[in-house]
Amino acid sequence: MAELKTQQTEASVEDFLNTIQDEDTRRDCFEIAKIMRQVTHADPKMWGASIIGFGSHRLKYASGRELDWMLTGFAPRKANIALYLMGNFEKRGALLKKLGKHSTGKGCLYIKRLKDVDMKVLKELVSESVQTVKKSDK
Repeated sequence: MAELKTQQTEASVEDFLNTIQDEDTRRDCFEIAKIMRQVTHADPKMWGASIIGFGSHRLKYASGRELDWMLTGFAPRKANIALYLMGNFEKRGALLKKLGKHSTGKGCLYIKRLKDVDMKVLKELVSESVQTVKKSDK
């Protein structure tokens, strides 16, 4: 079986975030890191070259494959910031309606700017995601 390309590294999260050209995006990413650190009680770590992850757990697929993965994380992308939130977004519909401007994909919440979302709701979504992962690990 092929080895997972995205693995935790020892690269500096702060150095990576400081390379973000857009000042607003850079500031938003530092704020998201602060929120995720508060929720997970874990220091941020680089996962691959461009993902900032918090905490870790053993992810188990139905196929039997297992790997180490972050509890939650995010990645600044050209078009938006991708937040990696585990669990089912359909079950979080009420919260997402209150969040503000966003889109979702499988396991990802995409936002352009923090000023476009309700920070309290964002923190609650991150917290629920982490709790979902922790429950599934038991």
